[in-house]
Amino acid sequence: MQNEIEKLSDNELFKLLSKKNRESEYAFLEIYRRYSGRIYAYCKRFLGNREDAMDAFQDTFVNFYKAADEPKDMTNLPAYLLRIARNVCLNFARQSRTTTQLEDYMYFENKSDQEEQDELLGLIHTALQQLPPDYREAFILREYEGMSYQEIAELLNISLALVKIRIFRAKEKLREILAPYISELSKM
Repeated sequence: MQNEIEKLSDNELFKLLSKKNRESEYAFLEIYRRYSGRIYAYCKRFLGNREDAMDAFQDTFVNFYKAADEPKDMTNLPAYLLRIARNVCLNFARQSRTTTQLEDYMYFENKSDQEEQDELLGLIHTALQQLPPDYREAFILREYEGMSYQEIAELLNISLALVKIRIFRAKEKLREILAPYISELSKM
């Protein structure tokens, strides 16, 4: 049974979910297998911490399962899952508005290359959290999820021009936030 399920398209799997039987459980597990890594990574990048990301990730799949009660055609399952994850993450972000100071990451004495690389990744992660949610979301979808501008526009239900503006401004803001730290690193 599992081998047969693995061969089904996303649309076929989605249609099976509404039946609420043994076959639908296998369909859900296959969808989870295909997309859980991507959805968790999105939640983690968006929210910035493992605990909130795991909660949002779980809520995403619960909401997805509930939404599958009605059989309908599913033309783009990954985008549908990302839309659910986006809404869940936005709710989480509204509930916990915390910021981390970049200075918390600044200590540069006698570090190995790996430590410096980890520190730089931490700086980038923290800088991402400093972006306005709209900019951060567009940037993550483009740079981490590899989505095209058009796909982002469709997912967020905004114009293509607005997507380009948000990504441009996100990059500008990241450069601005990271400039003093990158300058400090280059002196070392």
